[in-house]
This record gives sequence, structure tokens and C-alpha cells, in this order.
Amino acid sequence: MSEGQRLNKNTLAKQNRKLVIAPYLFILPNLLIFGTFIVFPSLLGLYYSFHVYDGLNPMKFNGLDNYIKIIGDREFWSTIGRTGIYAAIVVPLIYAAALAIALLLAREIRMRGFFRAVFYWPTMISYIIVGLTWKWIFGDSFGILNHLLTVVGVEPVGFLTSSFWANTAVIIATVWSRAGFFMVIFIAGLQAIPTDYYEAARLDGATGIKVFRYITLPLLKPTSLLVVMLTLIDAFKAFPLMFALTGGGPGKDTTYIVQYIYEIGFNRQELGLASAMSVILFILIGGFSALQFRLSKGGAT
Repeated sequence: MSEGQRLNKNTLAKQNRKLVIAPYLFILPNLLIFGTFIVFPSLLGLYYSFHVYDGLNPMKFNGLDNYIKIIGDREFWSTIGRTGIYAAIVVPLIYAAALAIALLLAREIRMRGFFRAVFYWPTMISYIIVGLTWKWIFGDSFGILNHLLTVVGVEPVGFLTSSFWANTAVIIATVWSRAGFFMVIFIAGLQAIPTDYYEAARLDGATGIKVFRYITLPLLKPTSLLVVMLTLIDAFKAFPLMFALTGGGPGKDTTYIVQYIYEIGFNRQELGLASAMSVILFILIGGFSALQFRLSKGGAT
């Protein structure tokens, strides 16, 4: 091999190494942030879950005692059930609202961009702000709705002091704040459907309902699964909106699992027990994610 060939080979090897390394350098900042704020706290929480720890005194290893204690904690399982009921109501409502809005705004209509922005806008607001805004609307003594009821001679309603109305207020605020985000996902799914299917259906004389049932819904299956799983995970992680709107009340009626973990960890200062509950919640959400991937894979095949 000549000297020139050897130099060319070394140059190509260096260029190949740069091409291999360059992508990792681009994602390195994100990896550092992800590792610092996601991976490390998760591993630390797993470590805490095997200890008695109040945040002040030295930790004491107690093995699986925290998990055994959770098994006998009726309030924990009651809160899980309450969260499940909330999710069972809010997930279909968000799905239906987001899909309905997407179907309307996927068409060629005037000011389509403006209306998309209007429906998406609530998703950019902090959950705390959303909760405080709806508290201003539903408040018992200062809420707009009760003021209007008083003006027309109707007795004020305890929107935030009644179990039924408090849960209703939470559900309304959740749907209002999240439907716009999933609307965008549905619009992307609708735009990915080839227009040939719709043209063939129109030539065959299919009505709008039949087109939706036999073309749009089946071809939206992967998008629908994604939306359902994301809304389900969102529902089980819900906390700031409820905390700002109802404070978890009346009683414990709007206290869901994340708020219960927060109260155990910071109000009762049982960080080890709260970490064990977080691990169980992580496993539960991980199960939802695994189910979504399995169903998506099945739908794709």
C-alpha cells in the first residue's frame, strides 16, 4: 500500500469516527438533562422506598416493610379506586371532545388556523392557573356562576363543597385544559389518511356517518390508542389542577393518587413510604404504556 493510499485510509477512518460521534454529541445535552432530572431522581426514589426516612434524620433500612404497609393501607387503595373512576370518566370525554374538534378543524374552513389556536391555547396554561381560573368560576362565595344564579333569583350551589359538583368541576376543567392538545394529535392522524379512500366512498354514495365509521375510525386506530393511553397516564398523574381547584376536597372526594403520595411524603414526612407508593404508581403507568405498545403493534400487523 502506497503512502498516499495509507493517508487516504486514515482520513476516511477519522471522518467515519466523526460521523459516528457527532449525533451523540448533539443529543448529549438532552441526555444529561434527562439523566439529572428523570433517571437519577427515579433511582433515588427507588432507594428511598426501602428505608424509613423523614427528610431530616438519617435513613434506616427496612426492606419491604413500606410495601407491606401499603398492602394494608385502605386509604391508598381507596385513592387508587377514586383515581380509576376519575380516569374512566375523563378519558372518554377528552377523546370525544378532541376528536370532534379535530374533525371540524381538519376541513378547509375560514379562519381554521385561528380556531385551532383558540382550542390549543388552554394546553399552554399551567395547571395551577387552570385550577385557580375555574375556582374563580365555580367558587361558592365568589364564583361567577353563583353570582349569576343569585342575580336571577336562584339559590347558590356548593360547586366546590358538594362531592358531585366538585368532581364535575374537576372533570370540566380537565377536559377544557387537555382536549386541545389531543386535538392536534388527531388532526395529524386525520391528515395522514389518504384522500383516495374518501373519494372512493363518495363515488359509492357512502354517507358521512358510514365514511366516519368504516374509513376514518379504523384508520385512526393507532392514533386513538395513543390518545387513550396518554390521557389515561395523564389522569393517573393528575395533581396540580385539583390541588388548586378543590384542594382535594370536600373531604377526600377529589384527592387522587399523586396528591395522596404528596401528603404522605411532605405532610406526614414519610418519604420512604411515599417513595414506595411512587414506585407502585410507576409500575402501574408502565403497565399502561406496555399495553399501548402491545395494542399498537397488534394494530399495525
